[in-house]
Amino acid sequence: MSMIADTAPRGGTLSLAVRFALRELRSGLRGFYVFIACIALGVMAIAGVGSVAGSLSAGLDHQGRTLLGGDASFALIQREASKEERGFLDAHGKVSATAIMRGMARSQSGEFALVDLKAVDGNYPMLGTLSLEPKMPVADLLAQRDGAFGAGADAVLLARLGLKAGDRVTVGNATFEIRATVQAEPDKLAGGVGLGPRFLISEDALRATGLLQPGTLVRWIYRLQLPDASGDERATQSVVDAAQKALPEAGWEVRTRGNASPQLERNITRFTQFLTLVGLAALLVGGVGVANAIKSHLDERRDVIATFKALGATGREVFTIYLTQVMVLATLGSLIGAAIGAALPFIIVGLFGKILPLPVEATFHAGELALSFVYGLLTALAFGLWPLGRVHDVPVAALFREGVTPEFHWPRRRYLVLMASVIALLIAVAIGLAYDKRVAAVFVASSIGVFAVLRAVASMLMALARSLPRARFTMLRLAIANIHRPGALTPSVVMSLGLGLAVLVTITQIDGNLRRQFMAALPEHAPSFYFIDIPAAEAPRFSEFLKQAAPAANVETVPMLRGRIVAAKGIRAEDLKPSTDSAWVLQSDRGLTYTGEVPRGSTVVEGRWWDADYNGPPLVSLEKKIADGLGVKVGDDITVNVLGRDITAKIGNLRTVDWQSLGINFVLVYSPKAFAGAPHTDIATLTEAGSSSAASDAKLIKDVAAAFPMVTSVRVREALDSIGKVVTNLVLAIRGASSVTLISAILVLGGALAAGHRHRVYDAVILKTLGATRARLLGAYALEYLLIGLATAVFGVAAGSIAAWQIVTRLMTLGFVWQAGSAALVVLAALAVTVGLGLAGTLLALNQKPATVLRNL
Repeated sequence: MSMIADTAPRGGTLSLAVRFALRELRSGLRGFYVFIACIALGVMAIAGVGSVAGSLSAGLDHQGRTLLGGDASFALIQREASKEERGFLDAHGKVSATAIMRGMARSQSGEFALVDLKAVDGNYPMLGTLSLEPKMPVADLLAQRDGAFGAGADAVLLARLGLKAGDRVTVGNATFEIRATVQAEPDKLAGGVGLGPRFLISEDALRATGLLQPGTLVRWIYRLQLPDASGDERATQSVVDAAQKALPEAGWEVRTRGNASPQLERNITRFTQFLTLVGLAALLVGGVGVANAIKSHLDERRDVIATFKALGATGREVFTIYLTQVMVLATLGSLIGAAIGAALPFIIVGLFGKILPLPVEATFHAGELALSFVYGLLTALAFGLWPLGRVHDVPVAALFREGVTPEFHWPRRRYLVLMASVIALLIAVAIGLAYDKRVAAVFVASSIGVFAVLRAVASMLMALARSLPRARFTMLRLAIANIHRPGALTPSVVMSLGLGLAVLVTITQIDGNLRRQFMAALPEHAPSFYFIDIPAAEAPRFSEFLKQAAPAANVETVPMLRGRIVAAKGIRAEDLKPSTDSAWVLQSDRGLTYTGEVPRGSTVVEGRWWDADYNGPPLVSLEKKIADGLGVKVGDDITVNVLGRDITAKIGNLRTVDWQSLGINFVLVYSPKAFAGAPHTDIATLTEAGSSSAASDAKLIKDVAAAFPMVTSVRVREALDSIGKVVTNLVLAIRGASSVTLISAILVLGGALAAGHRHRVYDAVILKTLGATRARLLGAYALEYLLIGLATAVFGVAAGSIAAWQIVTRLMTLGFVWQAGSAALVVLAALAVTVGLGLAGTLLALNQKPATVLRNL
């Protein structure tokens, strides 16, 4: 009969075990601070990401009408709504029309700048407020007077051209007076990101510019506001269904207030998943700290455990006592992390609410907090069951010998099964709740693989140290012995630091490659300029003009239209099930062209290219990866709506495309006569033989704008700079989020070193008693930490570089160049952290008085 069973009240053995567990915790949490911090940090990351994303989604939902500018929007590309289409919309409510396109603004001093033109009618904005400085009615802002139309401009444009309110600029054939700075637009998020600063004008002014030519790349958006009595989601969807039924070939892109900015919502979801995985990575790294802390705690409590067993406690009862302690501490850490994560949206709104461009509504999200709490408990269990399970079968005598002759044994099968069940549940939650289950599955598999490889690295390092010949140098001999001796810190340090370093290397390598891609020199033979909205009738004269302006440059001109894929293989686009990588091609209109020759930068990999004089039924060439993602092949039909007409073509061949060349290329390329007679514009590139100066580029832009005011010039370098700024901000956000994992790794490393502090004290006292000097001991320990840190850093650099290579080449489809400089910095940082923390603990051990320690051996 056991002691616990003999004294157990009616509540049973479990309640008594809980009492013993809580009684032990009365002495304080010493030894568990790293445990609690690791769990709290990971839970905070997951809870914070979920709460912020939930608050942002709530803001998008609640402000959907304002962001959209109405209850529904109907967008058309390259054409205005027909009388029948406009009549249908007018019959169902109040309508506001907006046109968005690019243009070139010219100041009175002759300076030019690319702008995003936004032309609105008298009903704009139907919802929300247009923020102007100085404040004025929209009608006054845009009215025509004194020979000029009114305009509102982004502050960036004013700074770029050196303008102020009251100055005049020319766009196309029209003159504009800048009357105010546009500070905020209620519907800006729904419109996406532009390459140039905003230039707000009236619809009449846009027509006066002469930029609206047949086939011009202009997007017309018609926002519909239903009568107040019927302005709910069901009524909105009813109008949308009626529009699709009455005008099936309109080809418009329809949005409702429930999906005012679908691309933004998708990006938020994807980024949320990434950051959640980063938080989960921090929890997994912290799990190593949990295992170390539990093992250290059980080691320190071996006398108490021996006493329990000597008095008759069973292994199951001892397991229950310490499992209860682990769950109490995991609950405490999870509650702390969840509380901080829940407060994060309120902190963000309080500090940055007025300058945030996104509608964040700070609220509590119980589901996200509960999920993060579950993650914390499952992680603590997954990593804690192994050391806890080993206590069950250790006899009293072995427990008393543990400090001198540690014995390895496996936990009982029941604990292994329980641990496997917890890990399986953790994996199921991580994958089952992910937006992209494939990415989540890869993350889980990678994490398991990394932990296995890290354990193998530690074992190989210990085996290598064990097999080395006896060194003559005393400090080196002691350092090598410490690496493989019983109770060595090697596994703990490698596991603690390895995953954090791999994450850091991955982020720095991706960061370096993105910066190289968007901010370094342009690819060889990349175009210097793009010219869009070239009237088809003017294309030959425009090409000749460019050849005269830049005789040594190469000029390429192709026709361009815009269209939306509405069906493939007879299946409507909304019913298709594309892969994650190809779904974007169905989400909006796409550029397309027609030609008799294989486009430069393309290679036909399946099927056969049509003859240059082909005049049969329409054929289309599709980019290979997109075709695979849509599940179509050569011979299948694909239907695209162009200018309000559905055009069905048979897939004649599939191509691979070198997008990194930045040349003209399209996902969809049609046979020569597929769009005969359709109004369109041309797009051209100018590729200079050598490098050009900013002055020569500016002169070319001025000359083109003067001779062809309807043509928009896009300098590739400036476009890449704009994209590069967005990428830089994204990488900074990723780097900041990933720092949670690094902090967790450093905490775990510190905890692992602290867990071995008692052994270090005994080692130091014995060696000092035998005559070792303080300097020699410090040197030996420094060498030990240096060798372990170096081996771990090599693994981290290798694993992180491979992961970054896969992400950059497979997911981002960009070229990868290994960044040796950043990898070297990571290695130096790893060595500094490992040696620094190790020596800090060693100094404490060396300060112990030998007599006190020797009396207790």
